[in-house]
Amino acid sequence: MQLRYYEIMSKQQPDKAFPPNHSLQAFAPVIGEWKTAGTHGMIPDTPLHGHTSFSWHESGAFIVMQSSINEDVGIPHGLAILASDDALGTFAMAYYDERGVSRHYHLSIQDNVVKWWREQPSVSQRYSLTISEDGHTLTGKGEISKDGITWEQDLNLVYSKV
Repeated sequence: MQLRYYEIMSKQQPDKAFPPNHSLQAFAPVIGEWKTAGTHGMIPDTPLHGHTSFSWHESGAFIVMQSSINEDVGIPHGLAILASDDALGTFAMAYYDERGVSRHYHLSIQDNVVKWWREQPSVSQRYSLTISEDGHTLTGKGEISKDGITWEQDLNLVYSKV
């Protein structure tokens, strides 16, 4: 997977102000365009279809995620920036959507599973994105808790590489 990161980075124009952020190389397997299909716990009988992209920003300084799901179900289009803190060895995701909702998530990757989560008194969320061995499928499982104890299904998606 490390080779793929460097192959992608070498094809981009070098930017002396923004060299590649090597801390993000572990996330290289999710880079690309993805068709999505799945369900949401609040609308369980409604099939969801959409699109998500993960792309390098500024020569690899950050990763940008953009997502959209069929318009008629009320799930907002979202934008997120994935970043690292090399001093702490941690990752974070800043999220914003078309409703004007802005959130900060903790972010991790281990054993081909990307996770993001936030713990708030009113609403906590967690999401895991499992990368298939061949790299052509991502399986996303979301959960939400309104009391910090009981977790319910949130957004579950299967991502297929375009």
